[in-house]
Amino acid sequence: QVQLVESGGGLVQAGGALRLSCAASGRTFSSYAKGWFRQAPGKEREFVSCISWNGGSTSYADSVKGRFTISRDNAKNTVYLQMNSLKPEDTAVYYCAAVPGPRCTVVADYDYWGQGTQVTVSS
Repeated sequence: QVQLVESGGGLVQAGGALRLSCAASGRTFSSYAKGWFRQAPGKEREFVSCISWNGGSTSYADSVKGRFTISRDNAKNTVYLQMNSLKPEDTAVYYCAAVPGPRCTVVADYDYWGQGTQVTVSS
């Protein structure tokens, strides 16, 4: 069974940092682009960041550019999202996902999703 499992979420004060991880099991995703999305209560799921299969290309939403960094370790079948300078508006459930690519910014393109991890940023 294919699974993507996120971890690393939690409660942090504004200005703080968190590092999310997403470990895959059941198959290898080394040829897949990986993405992070988030969904706040009452809002649609939105793109945060994505990374190409070999890590050579990354994309970020304007709202997180300069604060978040995506990376991946294909040997560990894991993708990471380092989140710095967190703001209350970053509060959401964060999801990782995998897509055959190459386009990786569109929610509807993704085949596999994790269950999400809650990130709460207090002011």
